Amino acid sequence: MNELSGILSAPIAQLGATIITLGQALGFAALLFVALVAVLMIALWRSARARAVAAAEAADHARDAEARMAGILQAQAEMQGRLGTVADIFGARQAELTQSLGQRLDAMTGRIGQTMVEQTKSTHDSLAKLQERLAVIDTAQGNIQSLAGQVVQLQAILSNKQTRGAFGQSRMETIVADGLPLGAYEFQATLSNNNRPDCLVKMPNGAPSLVIDAKFPLEAWNAIRAAADVEGAADAQKYAAQAFRRDLEVHIKAISEKYLISGETQDTAFMFVPSESIFAEIHENFESLVHRAHRARIVIVSPSLLMLSIQVIQAILKDARMREQAHLIQGEVIRLMEDVGRLDERVRKLQTHFGQASRDIDDILVSSSKVTKRGEKIEALEFGASHPGEADEAAKPQAPNARVADSKTGQLRLRVVEESD
Repeated sequence: MNELSGILSAPIAQLGATIITLGQALGFAALLFVALVAVLMIALWRSARARAVAAAEAADHARDAEARMAGILQAQAEMQGRLGTVADIFGARQAELTQSLGQRLDAMTGRIGQTMVEQTKSTHDSLAKLQERLAVIDTAQGNIQSLAGQVVQLQAILSNKQTRGAFGQSRMETIVADGLPLGAYEFQATLSNNNRPDCLVKMPNGAPSLVIDAKFPLEAWNAIRAAADVEGAADAQKYAAQAFRRDLEVHIKAISEKYLISGETQDTAFMFVPSESIFAEIHENFESLVHRAHRARIVIVSPSLLMLSIQVIQAILKDARMREQAHLIQGEVIRLMEDVGRLDERVRKLQTHFGQASRDIDDILVSSSKVTKRGEKIEALEFGASHPGEADEAAKPQAPNARVADSKTGQLRLRVVEESD
């Protein structure tokens, strides 16, 4: 025992004049350990209390969330019903619109088809009439001898180059003007290379124009006819035929170089021959010139063939105008679909507004719940008369959450009880 007392009283440190023994150090350590244990117990108690409070608050929040969720589900069900009604109405209107458009398109297609059939029939009738006219022309060739005087007069007219060119130009202009509407052709138009063809037929849909040339070289042809009238002039006929072939080749080359412009004119041009007999003679005795013209993308046409070509172009122009009307209908349908798209966008905006209204209703419900709680607090107010015995009661300590309000007359006392958090 004395040894233990000696050990505990043995000094282990010195702070200034104070000597710290082992027993004092152990006692201080024991007190510190007890204090730490007490602090730990208090912390555990507070943590348990905080968890309990948090659990209670979580339960309240869960109940509030369930109530709000029920309200949201109800509002969503109502909104789905309204949107379903709107969708049904829109589907019915769209079906009616689709049916109406289908009927109109069917009617328009039927009219266009009927017009095309009529136009095809008209074209066949024109071709039949053209064949009849060609037959009449073939028959009339036998009467050329009886018209010698008129031919001589015509030859006198054609002896002048300018007069001859004006004659071919006038025949070509008459055929074109009779077959095409105004604005579909242009005489003596200037091209981008400063050349001026006799006629420029404007094609539809922005396609390049068709060039018609009426400057047929008749000098060599007249030489051939003059050599044929002389008996025993085979060499003269041969030289005249070579000169005619050379002049026609030069003219074909000139048309190809001057009037065939990529992107501005068609890749084929017409060379107008003002006489059916000359046209037939060229195809019968100068077949190589016809092939050469085809290779140069030049088509030799007589008045009858030019008239037929103009009628075909007229049919193409009519078809283009009908197609323009079809494009107008298509444009109206496109604009109608744009209106439908805008209607869909506005319905979606209305759906967004409904969602915002639902959120505003939820906020109103929160505010009304707060007002209800305030009303419950007001209902908890106590009203009573002041008595002598109540002074002692008023002097008693009140609940920590109670507030007392006294009136100046002493006749009214209010006690507000607030709910604890």
